[in-house]
Amino acid sequence: MTTVFRKSLLGYVAAAALMATAGVANAEWRGWNIHPEGYPNTTGMDKFAELLAEKTDGRLTLTMYHSGTLGSQPDAIEQVRIGALEIGNFNLGPIGPIAPEANVVSLPFIFKDMEHMHRVLDGEGGQLISDGMAEKGLVALAWYDSGARSFYNSQKPITEPADVEGMKVRVMNNDLYSGMISALGGNPSPMAFAEVYQSLKTGVVDGAENNWPSYESTGHFEVAGYYSLSQHLIIPECVCINADVFASLSPEDQEAVTEAARESADLQRQLWAERAEASRAKVMEAGVQFNEIENKAAFQEAMKPVYDNYLSSNPDLVPLVELIQNTD
Repeated sequence: MTTVFRKSLLGYVAAAALMATAGVANAEWRGWNIHPEGYPNTTGMDKFAELLAEKTDGRLTLTMYHSGTLGSQPDAIEQVRIGALEIGNFNLGPIGPIAPEANVVSLPFIFKDMEHMHRVLDGEGGQLISDGMAEKGLVALAWYDSGARSFYNSQKPITEPADVEGMKVRVMNNDLYSGMISALGGNPSPMAFAEVYQSLKTGVVDGAENNWPSYESTGHFEVAGYYSLSQHLIIPECVCINADVFASLSPEDQEAVTEAARESADLQRQLWAERAEASRAKVMEAGVQFNEIENKAAFQEAMKPVYDNYLSSNPDLVPLVELIQNTD
């Protein structure tokens, strides 16, 4: 090794060590988001970018790429994990298979309602989930709303578990969601979201489950006119940053980044609530047959095999599940 090369290498190592301890002075980040312009998440992430630059006096900047222009969600999750992208707005559903702690939010009826979910995630429960995700390369800076998913179908109102028996219900590709439908006596049908409208229209499936904005914006209400408010899945989204990138920041910048993300979450949640109410009003005006499932106890009891199977495979997550269930 030449003297010049050795000095150059030592200089590089020293500079890297200084960056790790003092934090990155300036950085230009790229962020991923699947949603289009005008969507609550898109507005929220743009606000995050604005606040990030403001709170760091322009030392940290973020360029957001919306509408999935940088690839699919699974690809983007991996890109943020390895540091090819710094920031992503992800649903916790596809993160669950990567980080078991994140999969807890996919347990049916784990949250009582939206406000309960907020209290859990903004407190100790959210920190425990973020800690588990950090071990897989993702730090959750803040939590965005993604609505409460309820059942809708083309046949009848759902008021009790027996109403789901024999029904073919589209679900996302996650064993927990399939297990939920099976536990109610239905037939789960995992399929791509883009295929649901035609499948409902032609009878390939009898029903599906989703939040108000998705039910309305996709036109699913036109071919599945019964909406039963079960709120069985309340799966949040995260504003996530690559764990190594976050660790490289100074404590002051870590605080600034976190504050920016959480302030953007306040805006996103407000916009989401407004969007959900507008979508609900639109489908009700169109003549959708709506009912609220007032007694969820029977549905929750039916989920016992789902919980038993999940916790037997993940016994270390029992305390987290109990923390969520015991949060007022």
